Amino acid sequence: ADLRCKVVAEGGNLGFTQLGRVEYALRGGRIFTDAIDNSAGVDCSDHEVNIKILVGLAMAEGELTEKQRNKFLADMTEDVGHLVLADNYYQTQSLSVSGVRGEKLLDSQAAFIRALEKAGRLNRAVEYLPSEDEIADRRIAKLGLTAPERAVLLAYSKMQLFDELVKSGLVDDAYAQSALVSYFPRLLQERHADVMPRHPLRREIVATVLANTMINRTGSIFVHRMVEETGAAPDEITRAYILVRDIFGLEAMWARIDALDNKVPAAIQYEMLIEVGRLLLRATLWFLRRRRERLPVGEVLAIFRPSLEKLRGSMPAVLSAGDREAWEASAARLAEAGVPRELAEAVAGMNALYAALDVTEVAHEQKKSVESMAALYFALVGELELRWFGEKITALPTETSWQALARNALRDDLSAQQRALTQAVAKAAPEAVDPAAMLVEWKSRYAPALLRLKTMTEELKRAGTLDLAVLSVLLRELRSLA
Repeated sequence: ADLRCKVVAEGGNLGFTQLGRVEYALRGGRIFTDAIDNSAGVDCSDHEVNIKILVGLAMAEGELTEKQRNKFLADMTEDVGHLVLADNYYQTQSLSVSGVRGEKLLDSQAAFIRALEKAGRLNRAVEYLPSEDEIADRRIAKLGLTAPERAVLLAYSKMQLFDELVKSGLVDDAYAQSALVSYFPRLLQERHADVMPRHPLRREIVATVLANTMINRTGSIFVHRMVEETGAAPDEITRAYILVRDIFGLEAMWARIDALDNKVPAAIQYEMLIEVGRLLLRATLWFLRRRRERLPVGEVLAIFRPSLEKLRGSMPAVLSAGDREAWEASAARLAEAGVPRELAEAVAGMNALYAALDVTEVAHEQKKSVESMAALYFALVGELELRWFGEKITALPTETSWQALARNALRDDLSAQQRALTQAVAKAAPEAVDPAAMLVEWKSRYAPALLRLKTMTEELKRAGTLDLAVLSVLLRELRSLA
């Protein structure tokens, strides 16, 4: 509490006690933990051991002499450094982004702590994590966990996920094996990629890379939340994450945001990362709830990627008027903050791109083009004022985890009804190709029901603030219409 510096980094182990870190952080100081600040050393050793095992295999097969091996190892020094620094960059970035959301994550973090305790994996007192009473006090004070406390949860989430993945079949999936290659320096990838599948610790390496990269991008409570909401196993969640990441090309998006370091305010970067994270969370839930079949990852990507690219190419013209205005306003605000216009537009379109999943399914089921189903999907958004529905759901209070779950359930229900309505309209006009013609035919057939919904919507607009019960009734009307 006596420190007057803004930032503390621990250059060695145990420079501070955890209680000291928390005390300093609660007064506004920037500090993680010694484990976070010094993780590069452990990471470097990890790479060194696994590289030497791999090079040893190459030597045993006569591909390298000892002299060549020694030079080869020296040549990889710089590359290993970059790999290690990248791991540390994303680990601290994850902690910073979760700090922006602060008290909004507190209930979910508390639930994760309780789950770890119940599983016998965590002793809250030993790790100096706040008690239930302290969490209640933080909630009242609108304070989240401090960075040192979040760092502890980050470590436990990675260890827990690693244990689950290494027992699963996901690490043997041909597509997931790319994580094995990416772990090693470029020189090894170029010269000895054929030896990598014979590495005795290949499954452990794949599990480590998947757990590390996924938790860094999604945060410590992501897997626990997905388990709670869907009942899916951790390896299924990881598989869904990989699908979403690669369908939507999120690695490239993240790289473009990272490239803005020291060019735009960090707060703008965090905002963009959180926006991408929302898409990631919603789309992961979509796969966990709707596509539980065990197709190989590569086959699922082949279904959805082309549709996504078609939808991305038609943005923002395909959007409803309200969505287009919101897209333009968001893109303009980011561009004014220094974000390149193309990236600003891509981030602004994240929410709309989620529709690619439902649009693809409807297009396949109805044997119609993705472009026509996307146009119909967004035309319905405008016709039925579904954007207004979504805004009212987003405005619901989420002061407790149950309120947050209820709001998320309503949001998912609205999305499901958008999909069902698109399907219903396409079915009602099986011979029509033009989305406008499909919509006209459907509206004439269901005019009384549409009038009832419109009357209810207008009445509720005059009422002002809406609660959970009213929105549930509105969604029931949408469901019956679909």
